[in-house]
Amino acid sequence: MPASTNIAPRPSYPAQFLTVTGRALAQLVRSPSHSRRAEAARKLARHSLWLSAAGAALVIALMLAFDLTEIQLMPARGTPGLWPIRILTDFGKDEYVLSALAVALVAVALVAAGLYGTRRALLLGLGTRLQFLFLSVAFSVLIAEILKYLIGRGRPFVGGKADPFNFIPFEGSGAYGSLPSGHAVTAFALAFAVSALWPRLRVFMFTYAIVILLTRLVLLAHHPSDVVAGALVGMVGAMAVRYWFAARRLGFAIRADGSILAIPGPVGGRLKRVARGASAP
Repeated sequence: MPASTNIAPRPSYPAQFLTVTGRALAQLVRSPSHSRRAEAARKLARHSLWLSAAGAALVIALMLAFDLTEIQLMPARGTPGLWPIRILTDFGKDEYVLSALAVALVAVALVAAGLYGTRRALLLGLGTRLQFLFLSVAFSVLIAEILKYLIGRGRPFVGGKADPFNFIPFEGSGAYGSLPSGHAVTAFALAFAVSALWPRLRVFMFTYAIVILLTRLVLLAHHPSDVVAGALVGMVGAMAVRYWFAARRLGFAIRADGSILAIPGPVGGRLKRVARGASAP
């Protein structure tokens, strides 16, 4: 009789799904291992400091010299003809952006759980990049919400008049959550994160971010200084998340001078082949 061979059965799909999601989460909190992370941390600190200083100076200048003039030039809040702007501005709403990224992450995990070998590794590489996008926006939005509560700046015309110096710190309501602009935070965090991964999309993504910024001004949801502050928070927040990923060798590499660059990831053709083979045994 031929000798029998024991072939271990493959784990069930639910077990594979738990394995995939567990490893994806574990990689985010593992100890940093990149040998050049100290250089990257110093470069991040310098860039963040200079960007924050320049941004703060611009915010103060706008608050003193331009905010009042700009909001008085905008159409009245609720103008019927602004409905296209109201639709467009929602593309920078953090709930929508984070929900879309979360759905994409779950879809990647569901498909990857049914794959093995190179196919799974390729798809999980995309999943790591989606994690970076999601956390860049989520972390920046969290910082913005804290700042909104601490600063308590009234939105344009809250209180019945155009007053760019209407502050009630710790007030906590939406009416006093003007600084920084949450839509600007989301749009610029996403623009920076996408551009960090795929530099060819930089012009498109920052055009998108600027359009979202302008919609907030036209709708009298924010002062000019609010959207500039939001852009600053979004970019610095995404820069910090990029460093976190690079220090753990996730999607980014660190050069000798401390600069961070994206590692080439999955390309369209290879991902299409993975999708076609997703149901293969």
